[in-house]
Amino acid sequence: MSNAQSLPFDRATIRHRRDRAAKTLAEADFLLAHVREALIDRLSDVNRQFTRIAVIGASDGSIARMLTARYDPEYLVQIDLSEAMALNASDPSFFTIVADEEMLPFAEESFDLIVAPLTLHTVNDLPGALIQMRRALVPDGLLIAAMLAGDTLAPLRDAFARAEMETVNGVSPRISPMADLRDLGGLLQRAGLALPVADKDTLTVRYSSPLRLLHDLRAMGESNALTERRRVFLRRDTFLRAMEILTQDHADTDGKTPVRFDIAFLHGWAPSPEQQQPLRPGSAKMRLADALGATEHPLRDDDKH
Repeated sequence: MSNAQSLPFDRATIRHRRDRAAKTLAEADFLLAHVREALIDRLSDVNRQFTRIAVIGASDGSIARMLTARYDPEYLVQIDLSEAMALNASDPSFFTIVADEEMLPFAEESFDLIVAPLTLHTVNDLPGALIQMRRALVPDGLLIAAMLAGDTLAPLRDAFARAEMETVNGVSPRISPMADLRDLGGLLQRAGLALPVADKDTLTVRYSSPLRLLHDLRAMGESNALTERRRVFLRRDTFLRAMEILTQDHADTDGKTPVRFDIAFLHGWAPSPEQQQPLRPGSAKMRLADALGATEHPLRDDDKH
């Protein structure tokens, strides 16, 4: 097996999906809108004027326009893997270029803010991408990324797996693997980012028709792009059985199917001597028991086992 075949995501297919989605993103932009509003809230907590900004994933250009209006930076650069998406997102007030998130075309210490909205969940080397972004930040520069994670699309994953087991006696990869939130904080540290924080927003969308869910995933460019996906059309009986499982086993009492999108937000700062540093072990000036107003009880020998 070649190196390209061993990678989980087919980047050429992802580019094709995003090229197609450039025409349809407005039909299913609820995830992007949610991320944009969350970024506004999170940036409002940062008392900083950012002047050199990069956006990794242009989408419809709304993130770049929001950041330009908020900070009036010296320059803002947004990139996208898809040329069609980049063209649709272009604006005279900032630069837009076609580039791959896995091979960022940025010099070291070029930006004081990097934002990566809904692109990192389909890179093959997430630690490597985070390292590249950290290197592109000036000391004490901020990275904020949003990516699908956790239990995203769990009902759809279950429906397709069960339908394939019943109709073709096997399961093929149809839904991308999702990162666990507990692992993402460690990846930020591994990338050399200081003060790392990983938290999660959950957006639940209730569908009256499972076909609308599939339409939305296609419209936003999130259709299956796994390298090991089956390269033949989905059998009709498999598809119909998967839709039946969705509506019968995952729908609420009103007949609508709730589908969960877990969005992990990653925050980290490029290291700088001016940043707050953790205290050395043993340097505390107050006992924890005193701070909590509690009584400290020494361990007995039988408590140590």
